[in-house]
Amino acid sequence: MIKDSLLKIVFIPLLGIGLPVVSGIITYELYSLPELIAANLFFILTSFLIWAGCNWIHFKLRPLYAPLSKLFTRIATVCFASALYGACTGGLSSFIWIKMSREVFSWMGIYKFIAVCVAAVILFTLVYEIIFLRKEREMDNKIVDQLDRERSHAELLALANEMDPHFIFNSLNTLNHLIVNQPQQAHLFNNKLAQVYKYFLLNKTRELISLKDEMEFINDYFYLLQIRHDGKLQMHVELNEENNKAMIPPCALQVLIENAIKHNEFTEENPLQINISMNGQYIRVSNNAKPKPYAINSTGIGLKNLSSRYRIITRKNIEIEKKHDSFTVKLPLIR
Repeated sequence: MIKDSLLKIVFIPLLGIGLPVVSGIITYELYSLPELIAANLFFILTSFLIWAGCNWIHFKLRPLYAPLSKLFTRIATVCFASALYGACTGGLSSFIWIKMSREVFSWMGIYKFIAVCVAAVILFTLVYEIIFLRKEREMDNKIVDQLDRERSHAELLALANEMDPHFIFNSLNTLNHLIVNQPQQAHLFNNKLAQVYKYFLLNKTRELISLKDEMEFINDYFYLLQIRHDGKLQMHVELNEENNKAMIPPCALQVLIENAIKHNEFTEENPLQINISMNGQYIRVSNNAKPKPYAINSTGIGLKNLSSRYRIITRKNIEIEKKHDSFTVKLPLIR
């Protein structure tokens, strides 16, 4: 419903005074001041009846003509019905006035008053329809936005749940390797893994977390990686306190580090160098590239998942730069 209280307060009295003036149905010289006040009150009542009746017509007809596909047909229907009501009410009111007053009876005066009423009704009907259509569009936009948010949230949950088995898959492979080759470190790895996985469980349903929290998680996660790849991994971080105020999807950096380890060869003499920095527009994660010469056992979820999450949350895409000796992923900065 359109909130038209202000319109009613202003225009009902204005029309009640203006309609007789424009139509000339009152000969003002024939009446005293109290009689003119009474006459204006009578036509203000007429204006109120026309306004209220047209509002009722709009309310009743709108569900009927809303399904009509053509906008012109919709507006023409309500204009015709409102104009017909306005003509009948205005004609009856002017007839009663002439009979009660000192005016000389004239059908021409009645017709002129009816014409002015019909013109006013059509004008305000068009104003109401413009307001209504704008409100209707705003409501439609709100509904579409709400549905879009719900769809995005559902997709995020699906993507987050998709990461869950992906993380388990890689962690269990790591733990399996340590149990066979380094049993003592396997216990420490298991404890750290529990802390890291707790972080994942607490944050996987959140859209964003602070970069500071993500980096604390990455430090723990990288510790696990160093246990397995002792001396073969190096991480360099170039972030300051101001940059830590940025936001990031949970586990975004973990996916990129995991991806770099999965797809590259590295040794103690030629370690994998992972660099994390920020330039004001992007969080930049790069590594030296030496692709493995054999097919790797990969689910293919990680980078695709991260790209999808960024599109849903920021409506932006991550940028991937592949060079002969380096691989870089740029994550759009979120503040």
